[in-house]
Amino acid sequence: MISDNNAASCGSSGGGNTDCSCGSGDGRVREVVVGNPQGLHARPASRLAQEAQSFKAEISIVCNDQQVDAKSILDILTLAAAQGSRLELRAEGEDACQALDRLEKLFESRFGEER
Repeated sequence: MISDNNAASCGSSGGGNTDCSCGSGDGRVREVVVGNPQGLHARPASRLAQEAQSFKAEISIVCNDQQVDAKSILDILTLAAAQGSRLELRAEGEDACQALDRLEKLFESRFGEER
């Protein structure tokens, strides 16, 4: 399940609007689910951090009550997100929508790993 909302909690469900038409400085939230059988391990965490670093927006990942910097592989790994974990991607800044779109595609493609 993937949703795009201004405020949502990790693990919440909600068929939100996936159109990300936000203005500069607007904080955005997108919910994604970890589909990789081994969870968000080193390889996908590295790809996620590299993609996040290509944007000016501040990007974070939230699961339960833990929020980490999406541009840091070590921070991402501390989530220990297993397959099926629901995560919030939060972005704020001029390219927040583009960042969320790109990161969402990584989750949808399971980071290019075998299914």
